[in-house]
Amino acid sequence: MSGILDGKRILISGVLMESSIAFHTAKVAQEQGAEVILTAFPRPTLTERIARKLPKPAKVIELDVTDDEHLGRLAGLVEAELGSLDGVVHSIGFAPQDALGGNFLNTPFESVATAMHVSAFSLKSLAMACKPLMAEGGSIVGLTFDAQFAWPQYDWMGPAKAALEATSRYLARDLGKDSIRCNLISAGPIGSMAAKSIPGFGELADVWNHRSPLEWNMADPEPAGRGVVALLSDFFPKTTGEIIHVDGGVHMMGA
Repeated sequence: MSGILDGKRILISGVLMESSIAFHTAKVAQEQGAEVILTAFPRPTLTERIARKLPKPAKVIELDVTDDEHLGRLAGLVEAELGSLDGVVHSIGFAPQDALGGNFLNTPFESVATAMHVSAFSLKSLAMACKPLMAEGGSIVGLTFDAQFAWPQYDWMGPAKAALEATSRYLARDLGKDSIRCNLISAGPIGSMAAKSIPGFGELADVWNHRSPLEWNMADPEPAGRGVVALLSDFFPKTTGEIIHVDGGVHMMGA
């Protein structure tokens, strides 16, 4: 039986742990017929070890999305491996510790700038680095954490995710003429490396224990990975600039 990504070539960033949404995106993408290439930073050797747990081998390329030299060489490295791309997954986010955990009012601009660069501007950077390989169009999918609200402990990652969501809409606007779609999955909390770096993450995640209409399992990233794969497929050919929630329904709840 053929999969929904049969023949697709997909670049996936952010595979740091087997518990990450990016890992499960890569797993489901391969199961659905895609050829997958991974990017990693700052420890590509760690990603290479994690990649061995995927159904099929996947090459890992070192990529610091804030480094113009890394971005400039990306297309050539991917082209040598896959020839071209049909999809790109942005699963990258970082904020210094002093930008998280209840320190919102005291965070210095330098830390805010780092969070914005790595977590939001990098979507544009990655899209433009990969654009030469998407001559036939394709799909770019990023991961957000619903930026409509002020979450406990999340602090400057909230504005960074709001910037990511806006960046996705502007990319959708400007890349549409090239038949490139840009959408986001807004996932509920997952016990990933990124989550563990947020002081007091348990307080944030506890919201789901009380407000999620569907039972939410923080140890199961696959539903979000499946959402990413669906947006990479041809089943959403005219959907762009959208944010699809895979959060158990918390986004639509009132009190």
